[in-house]
Amino acid sequence: MTEPEESAAEPQPPVAEATTQRCGLVAIVGKPNVGKSTLLNALVGQKISITSAKAQTTRHRITGVRTIGETQYVFADTPGFQTRHSTALNRSLNKAVTGAIADVDLVLFVVEAGNFTLGDAKVLALLKPDIPAILVANKLDVVHRRAELAPRLRDMQQRHPFAEFVPMSARNAKDVDRLFGVCEKYLPHQPWMYGEDELTDRSEKFPASEMVREKLFRLTGDELPYTSAVAIEKWEEEPSPKFKRMVRIAATIVVERESHKAMIIGEGGEKLKRIGTEARTELERLMDAKVFLQIFVKVRSGWADDEARVRSFGYE
Repeated sequence: MTEPEESAAEPQPPVAEATTQRCGLVAIVGKPNVGKSTLLNALVGQKISITSAKAQTTRHRITGVRTIGETQYVFADTPGFQTRHSTALNRSLNKAVTGAIADVDLVLFVVEAGNFTLGDAKVLALLKPDIPAILVANKLDVVHRRAELAPRLRDMQQRHPFAEFVPMSARNAKDVDRLFGVCEKYLPHQPWMYGEDELTDRSEKFPASEMVREKLFRLTGDELPYTSAVAIEKWEEEPSPKFKRMVRIAATIVVERESHKAMIIGEGGEKLKRIGTEARTELERLMDAKVFLQIFVKVRSGWADDEARVRSFGYE
């Protein structure tokens, strides 16, 4: 009687090596003008998202990266959720918000400390119950009656099961450091997505167009409707015996009316010249390069409600 043949051993799946690294996606969401971009810049440690007092300044989902110790935080700054207008541009902005919230490890829901409005409530309704969310009560430095803050936070907890509350100011370094500690425990153990020194996934062309748009908004105030865009038409890097890097940029500001164009150019071209000078100066600092910047202004009537034109300017 023969011995039964031994069956071949079943192949075993490879054992995944444990990692001490943490890495996760963190969406920064909220209504327009609650300080999301200022918070992103503070978290990353460098300006990568433009800011201004004008609402709806941020228009793209902007990724900022910060690596501290074994933990890499990948932040997504989103546009303020739009509730007042229904143009192709605003539909694109809201798509960026809902897309960012859908696939992250953690949400930072940013409100102004001591203030909750219908605009906040509409963004809050987008949050998913299975993704942890931290309520960031920002701009604490301008709140004078802080005793009233606790009842408002308790009221917010009844609206959504927030994992934690963080009253803070994005301009306070200690508050920002504290927020890192709060976020860390919600990020999974997994390898980093980016290099240790990387700060963003955007190319240099993106901050160039955004910087022009920031100066445009800051120098025209509320006079200019927010339906203006900036496109980079030319980007050339040239060797230079005098400078470390030399970059020539041609940008076009697109507006909807001739009156808007005149407003931007200003008397004798002075306002456009100032927009260009301030944008160039900040770009030289950010890029560590000598920058030559030309800015043109064109009228494209109705572009913000034209799906094809909205996409041509880089919106989703």
